[in-house]
Amino acid sequence: MAARTKLLRDGAVLGITDTGEGLAVVFQHGLGGGEAQVAQTFPAGFRRITLECRGHGGSGLGERRPFSLQMFADDVLAAADQVGLDRFVAGGVSMGAAIAMRLACRHPDRITGLVLVRPAWSFGPAPDNMQPIAEVARLILDHGPDRARTIFAQSETALRLYREAPDNLTSLLGYFDRADAHTFAQVLSNIAADGLGVSEQGATALRVPTLVIGNAVDAVHPLSAAYTLAAAIPDAIFAEITPKARDGAKHFSELHTQIANFLQSHSKVRSLIPS
Repeated sequence: MAARTKLLRDGAVLGITDTGEGLAVVFQHGLGGGEAQVAQTFPAGFRRITLECRGHGGSGLGERRPFSLQMFADDVLAAADQVGLDRFVAGGVSMGAAIAMRLACRHPDRITGLVLVRPAWSFGPAPDNMQPIAEVARLILDHGPDRARTIFAQSETALRLYREAPDNLTSLLGYFDRADAHTFAQVLSNIAADGLGVSEQGATALRVPTLVIGNAVDAVHPLSAAYTLAAAIPDAIFAEITPKARDGAKHFSELHTQIANFLQSHSKVRSLIPS
């Protein structure tokens, strides 16, 4: 049964889900996602801890600005401390993968393994693939969500995504429909302009078991980003799975299998068992 607790950070009340048993994995959602996204993404059979980042799910925004991946990573580490985890596997999808990478490089004594699903960043800030999100945020801030949606739907970006990555377009349109669209647009803008905060040299210094998962037909999470990270991290396992845009059920089935097999293969290794 899932335990749900709260973490107070800078005036923000953040939600924590702690569910399952066994190997502890702190697994984070993507930008605009939350606990529901992670529950769909992560396989059963392991202990999974997820913090809903500021402005995501049921978590508040707090007092600090601007928002950043480092802020979110600090919050995640505080959540791990609150639930009593000293060492753990870190992972996540998209933004969650970036948070996991930051934790692994900046707190190597805490992180015993990495699961990076559909990473959106490699080693540079504000990558081109994040520009559609930045565009959506700018339109909402300038015009309000209703007018912004109309403008975006007629844009070259929307037309390109409709042709090349319809699943991305659906996600982007969802940002306009949020009840807190104007407020959350600032989160989108800040995070889209941010960077992984990890150099290629920092990635090559990692010495933890790592799984990197990517798929094609995804303009926001290009396969090239997954390739780049997998190539830089020593002995990383790379897996390409079916795109959601082609077959959602097959995508999640393959995703669960890849993550479960990776975690099971390492669950008996002493360094991966939380102390």
